[in-house]
Amino acid sequence: MEYSEKVMDHFMNPRNVGIIEDASGVGQVGNVKCGDIMKVYLKIENGVIEDAKFKTFGCGAAVATSSMATELVKGKTVQEALAVTNRAVMEALDGLPPVKVHCSCLAEEALHAALWDYAQKNQVEIQGLKAPVEDIDELHLHENVD
Repeated sequence: MEYSEKVMDHFMNPRNVGIIEDASGVGQVGNVKCGDIMKVYLKIENGVIEDAKFKTFGCGAAVATSSMATELVKGKTVQEALAVTNRAVMEALDGLPPVKVHCSCLAEEALHAALWDYAQKNQVEIQGLKAPVEDIDELHLHENVD
């Protein structure tokens, strides 16, 4: 399996690992089939993501996609962060092997779950945001990738 230099860099030197104690939103998703679990913490002030951190239990691609997803949303508004899709994460990492595409879907879903948590806590509506899923299954994966 061939990984890009960016994937390897984000795996070997992940950015934003950790927990935000007073997070504005926290989202966790997993994939029962592969065993990956991803948790994303967001610190949001005045509708802007000031900080993003993650804890991921999983393969190198899961760590790399978590790292890149948190990098992509920092400094963005919550609405802009919603536009950070699995495809955007993969492109920022210069691609993923086909069998690891689900890792980018996990990153997108964990991010959206954290945005959902924030929206629920603050009675804020984020246009286009859907309720999070706990487990990324094969059907959901194909929805996101096609």
